[in-house]
Amino acid sequence: MKGAVILRSIMTDRTFDCHAGVTRVVLCAALIVGGCAAPKVEPPAKPAPAAEVTKPPAPAPAKPPTAAVPAKPPAAPAPTAIYRAVSWAELPGWRADNVADAWPAFLASCTVLAGREHWRDVCTSASHIATAGGERARAFFEQRFTPYEISSSESGEEGLITGYYEPLLHGSRTPTARFRFPVYAVPDDLLVIDMAELYPQLKGMRLRGRIDGRKVVPYYDRAAIENGHAPLRGKELVWVDDALDLFFLQIQGSGRVRLANGETIRVGYADQNGHPYRSIGRLLVERGELTLEEASMQGIKAWVRKNPAGAAALLNANPSYVFFRELQGAAGGPIGALGVPLTPERSIAVDRAHVPLGAPVFVSTTWPNSAKPLYRLMVAQDTGGAIRGPVRADFFWGFGAAAGEQAGRMKQRLRAWVLLPRDHPVPGDAG
Repeated sequence: MKGAVILRSIMTDRTFDCHAGVTRVVLCAALIVGGCAAPKVEPPAKPAPAAEVTKPPAPAPAKPPTAAVPAKPPAAPAPTAIYRAVSWAELPGWRADNVADAWPAFLASCTVLAGREHWRDVCTSASHIATAGGERARAFFEQRFTPYEISSSESGEEGLITGYYEPLLHGSRTPTARFRFPVYAVPDDLLVIDMAELYPQLKGMRLRGRIDGRKVVPYYDRAAIENGHAPLRGKELVWVDDALDLFFLQIQGSGRVRLANGETIRVGYADQNGHPYRSIGRLLVERGELTLEEASMQGIKAWVRKNPAGAAALLNANPSYVFFRELQGAAGGPIGALGVPLTPERSIAVDRAHVPLGAPVFVSTTWPNSAKPLYRLMVAQDTGGAIRGPVRADFFWGFGAAAGEQAGRMKQRLRAWVLLPRDHPVPGDAG
């Protein structure tokens, strides 16, 4: 089985993960992903020594014919992105959005994109416009960009948009009776393996594990970490007062922690244990504990508060675990995968295999849990483990409880148009 097929078959149940970029560590060619080891390749068997024949062997008795075993069907190919150039008039709601509100987010992207060939000219021009109020921003994009409707070879032009936000937790630099749930930094024994060293077509795929003797094995899952099996003593960044809030911090990927002395610190995604995310909301629906409509972040939290005895088992049903790093400064948005601060209601997370990170993206969707249209020029500045496929996005709502209300309820249909500079090559499968 080739590397791409192995990886795809292992990762099919990876439905969600946190946001923001990760530093790659290139190691040996050990194969481990999502908590599963790759198939072991045995050496060829030695040929048996030839036996001395003194008489012809007796003919073997005839065997009845056996039914043919059907071959396994080949793995379905991953969906690809289809880009179709359109006119600006074809973007629903383009004239209704206040495009100028996306200008600061676009300028932030240009701090990274300006060094790239096809973005250099437009970013240089944009840098001379500090504030693009009124219709100036719209005119800039219309004159210098081409909008491309993006669709999936598998599911067409319609996809899914969800929401995320930056939560506020309460914590302490030292453990106390109240603050007893640690936010961990990356453990020293976590290995991160870049599969592109073996299979260039797997660029961007990072596999995680640990050394056990002479073997690379899956890293500890959530239950093992919570039960103290991982060597994490001394890796505590801060202790918080609520295990459920910590769980959702891991899903969001970044957040702020207000300390007892009034200081606020920011933590951001550093790495993950390599196990696939399992949706506890989906699990509660399957058990009949919640309806599909109730399985939002708010609905899950309410269930846990009413069923404290089952909380630990429910959270441990998701084996994925996220490690953090402390970020400098509590002002501005969290840092996304592009390496720039996210802008509330103007930054989105995308699948960078299909959408160029940093590009403006116009979205047509509806407000959370509503049929009210939401047309918005966004900027692709982040990624996420669950954000997979050409027409898939995660809408960053900002910081705090109000943003969390919107993010927790958002699961809407999506159409999207990627804006690319006029001389930019048309992506087949953007990367």
